[in-house]
Amino acid sequence: MSDSGFDSTIGALNTSLNLRLLNQNVIGANIANADTPGYKAKSVEFEGALREALGVGQGVQAQGSHPEHIQRRATDPVFPEIYDDPNGVESLDGNTVDRSAEMAELAENQLLYDASAEMLKRKLGMLKYAISEGGGNR
Repeated sequence: MSDSGFDSTIGALNTSLNLRLLNQNVIGANIANADTPGYKAKSVEFEGALREALGVGQGVQAQGSHPEHIQRRATDPVFPEIYDDPNGVESLDGNTVDRSAEMAELAENQLLYDASAEMLKRKLGMLKYAISEGGGNR
């Protein structure tokens, strides 16, 4: 079964929402641990994971019916890397969380999550319309 353009869009938006949720959780953990001595701020390798999920920039993909030639779909699970943020400046107690930067990143991530959710809502609304009213049976 191949993905239609519509299905791949829904899959991509779903993947984006899942990655944004993970990113929100990591940022929230950083903020919660801003006063924990020795805590190292974490980051999610978000953009690379999303590119991988969408198959962007992977060059030529194998095609055919051989089992080893399965193409990645936007609906396949993605496992982004969570790593210690190398840009963190260590305070006297060894903590690398910059609360102001984390709050700004949290707000940006929330806006992008909301945008993806709205796009998914509109795509599903179009599908609902096509099923219920767009078929011409009134």
